[in-house]
Amino acid sequence: MNNFKLNTDKQISFQSVGQTSKEYKIHPKTGSVWNKFRLPMSRRHWLKWRTHYNKKNLTKARRLEDKRPLWWFLCLIPLGFSLPWLSNFALSAVAIFCIYASINLLWSLTLGTAGIFSLATMAVVGVAGYVAAAANVYLGIPWPFMFAIGTIAGLIFGGFLALPSSRLDGLYYALLTLGLAEICRVFISQIHALTPTNGSINGVSSFIPEDWYLQRPGLLLGAITALVLLLLSLLIYRLVNGETLGRQLQVAREDEEFAEAIGINYHSARIKVFLISCAGLGFIGAFYAMYFRSISVGVFSLDQLMLLFAMIVIGGTERAEGAVLGTAIVILIDRGLFELGPMRIVIIAVVMILVTTYASNGITGIRQQFRNFRHRFQTQKRSLITTKGGEVMPEEAIDINDKQQIYSRRFDFRLRNHLKTLVTDDVIAEHKAKPLGQHSDALSRLLNYFRRTDVLDKYAIEQIGSLKEAKYKILAFTGIPGKPPRVVDERIYNSKNDAYHAVFLMRINDLLES
Repeated sequence: MNNFKLNTDKQISFQSVGQTSKEYKIHPKTGSVWNKFRLPMSRRHWLKWRTHYNKKNLTKARRLEDKRPLWWFLCLIPLGFSLPWLSNFALSAVAIFCIYASINLLWSLTLGTAGIFSLATMAVVGVAGYVAAAANVYLGIPWPFMFAIGTIAGLIFGGFLALPSSRLDGLYYALLTLGLAEICRVFISQIHALTPTNGSINGVSSFIPEDWYLQRPGLLLGAITALVLLLLSLLIYRLVNGETLGRQLQVAREDEEFAEAIGINYHSARIKVFLISCAGLGFIGAFYAMYFRSISVGVFSLDQLMLLFAMIVIGGTERAEGAVLGTAIVILIDRGLFELGPMRIVIIAVVMILVTTYASNGITGIRQQFRNFRHRFQTQKRSLITTKGGEVMPEEAIDINDKQQIYSRRFDFRLRNHLKTLVTDDVIAEHKAKPLGQHSDALSRLLNYFRRTDVLDKYAIEQIGSLKEAKYKILAFTGIPGKPPRVVDERIYNSKNDAYHAVFLMRINDLLES
């Protein structure tokens, strides 16, 4: 509502007319902190706004363009506040869910963003966990330094894994990483000096006090720290996937040759994302050893890897929501249906088969799949209506998704049909007699349409010879930069009015053929 103050000090209120568009809108105050603060080491704002002007009620608002951080906040923050009221079993399940979701988020960077099909994810976690645990147990390094040790170990082991990725890809690289993971399991289990007890390292120091371990306070602290770990993994995913490296890889995935032509080093960007992912997995490996206060060769097992793989397949690899949602579904089946025994694994396999059969990219890809189906259905419907002659629309507008563009083409199509009825011998004779100046209503409508409409060939008149003995020729611009205009016909016109009339006849011919 806008108020206008008149000279009589009387205020007249104007009521808004129309319906506000159904969008998430917030009217922030000028100079809000959300407009200034950005994510660390990033150009992203904490919340990304876009100015929006509503033509119906004549108001300006700012719309939250990227709503995913808001949805993450609305989902995870209530989960954090609900932790004190959960049971001990639920707290343990939440902690395990957060750990595996963090692993899957960083694995999604490798699979989805970098496009490297690595199956050594748990191998990186296991190697980093073993190195951090050994440094704590045998060297006496305090537990806070285990995070740095695990991160460095994951980065070094990731660099070793990245070497063959420049020569191998796809299935061969997946088999290579799977073999390396099995070699790590066998190698560590054979080092009796490192793992004297069944290939495991026990008695690892932890951020959970020893008196609290497996008690209510310890379980609560473990769930809270695991949730913080999930938030950190989500932040890493968002920074890598949405910034320079992620955008370069998105361009390269669509057209690698074009990416190289504009200066994007595709292979270097892939390696960088892979190393960042491995460093994060190393950090999680140290957290894994501290949370369980031990680590065993079971972390390298194929069962663990296949369980993670099922989470990724069910959720999807192209979005962070897919990794978290897939992890939640598998953990819910595995922990919630524990009494079923081996049947819960069968249920997970059935869910994975159903998702891969009916969804193109996991559960998170169903929305885009539905949009594509709806667009295809609308296209077929519009094409059928056009074929039957019920609703007038040109054929080139059938595959257009923008409704405003469709309506514009419909209007232009109907306008051209009306203008064709105005083309008569009298109109052509009138233009020939007087190309410039005052014209009749029919001729003015035709000329105005020719002036404003977009055409494939824009005609031009070229002057030949001196000004006193000028001759004229008609050209057509190609619309391609660097390509010269082409000659429409070889006829030479003695006067400018004759050339104008010739161009008019060409435009009339184009209109009648459209």
